[in-house]
Amino acid sequence: MRHIIIGTGAVGGVVGGLLASVGKDVVLVARGRQLAALRADGLQVTTAAGTVRVRPVVAAGPDDVDLRAGDVLVLAVKSQDTADALAAWSDRPVAGGGTAAERLAVVCAQNGVDNERAALRRFARVIAMCVWLPATFLEPGRVSAGGTPVPGVLTVGHAAAPPTDADDVLAGYAQELEDAGFRAPVAADVMAWKYTKLLTNLANAVEALCGSLRDDDVRDLAARADAEGRAVLRAAGIVTLDDAVHDAARAGFRVDRLPGQERGGGSSWQSLARGTGSIESDHLNGEIVLLGRLHGVPTPVNAVLQRRARQASAAGARPGATTAAELLTEAART
Repeated sequence: MRHIIIGTGAVGGVVGGLLASVGKDVVLVARGRQLAALRADGLQVTTAAGTVRVRPVVAAGPDDVDLRAGDVLVLAVKSQDTADALAAWSDRPVAGGGTAAERLAVVCAQNGVDNERAALRRFARVIAMCVWLPATFLEPGRVSAGGTPVPGVLTVGHAAAPPTDADDVLAGYAQELEDAGFRAPVAADVMAWKYTKLLTNLANAVEALCGSLRDDDVRDLAARADAEGRAVLRAAGIVTLDDAVHDAARAGFRVDRLPGQERGGGSSWQSLARGTGSIESDHLNGEIVLLGRLHGVPTPVNAVLQRRARQASAAGARPGATTAAELLTEAART
């Protein structure tokens, strides 16, 4: 099995780097300064277990990779970049005949719940991954993850009824992740895991806009976003995990501060801090807004978070430039 990591940022870098560190066959797909750094010096991955530097094959895109049977494409780009990635890779030829979409599995190692639907429009074999991985992009060529006793919990499962040979691919993929040090349970109801994670990700925009999740107004804002999300999912008939099942899967897992590193925030916080010019709020808070509109459930807090996070990213705002009180007031006027 060869792991083609499409998007070597925080999550893709940690997953691909740790797989490579135990001898797995990995291709890291990157662009810009990250691509240049990987080609020059490889990838440095720091976890609670220590620091490793790996030098797997590096590619700038699908033209640099000759696909072969048994490859697994791992989508680790942000949700807003999924459509472009799928378009670039799905029709690439595979050695022996057929295309990537026809013959290869694609793993959605991403937040949100719409990536799998987008992938299933093109790929016959789609694996959903619920990512509990506190990964940080430190600088080009350097990533970290502070999870312990494992770097992350990566629950995987089929996003839809799979072809007859797909169970073996899924089991093999989960074992490769376990070999690299992750906890990688296989779940038949993996999308319930992802919807449960979506509820926690509604606070990503709160953290990015307000800078932390610590004061009372900020916690109130996050709690209101969560309450809207739960009401929407109930109205839509979407199943989430029982709390006991969720807690058992992450039993003993915690995030530690790594020596010499100050972890800022989650993925949306990092998007603003790095000035990437895009953010996931349309696919996180926006998913709740969409479902709310479809099922007649008001979602004023998530609508404000979605819009204000998108605007902050486009304007190049830094994390913490907005107060929770301001956002609460705006939501109350909606």
